[in-house]
Amino acid sequence: MPGAGPKNAVRVVGGDHPIIGRKVKPAPILVALGANLPGPEGMPLATCQAAAAALDALPGLRLRALSRWYRTAPDPPSDQPWFINAVALLEGAVDPAALLAALHRIEAASGRTRSGVANAARPLDLDLIAIGAMIRAAPDPILPHPRAHLRRFVLDPLAEVAPDWVHPILGRTAAALAAGLPAG
Repeated sequence: MPGAGPKNAVRVVGGDHPIIGRKVKPAPILVALGANLPGPEGMPLATCQAAAAALDALPGLRLRALSRWYRTAPDPPSDQPWFINAVALLEGAVDPAALLAALHRIEAASGRTRSGVANAARPLDLDLIAIGAMIRAAPDPILPHPRAHLRRFVLDPLAEVAPDWVHPILGRTAAALAAGLPAG
């Protein structure tokens, strides 16, 4: 992954609260990882493992939990290779737009190019699913992720690492949301 430096910096916000003057606990940050094409690190699993390490190396953030790796069919169904998926639980305080930019840099370092084709095969996909209970309609990133609640490949691993997380708009846990999806 790229070395440290200004272009890789994630602007950290938080720490001492400006009004109450004491530390504020940062919100849990949920990032979905997926890949179905080989990247510079090798097969999709190796790429996802390297991406998890890169997440842990982002300034101001710590990787607190990583789900097990799931092998999932492309969604929507297609003739693409199957995906490797997981969810990472990070801790820290960060500007959402700065974090999204950092995720895009990690993807690019793993060979991801944005073709404009929805659901295309890719060597790495990092989706910012949520930052605690933050609701953000614009600008990007939209939080929580607008389609996370419809994706078993996100909800099942998310329930492993953050079983108490509640979707801030729908008011349901990842496990409850997954239970409402068709069997898969």
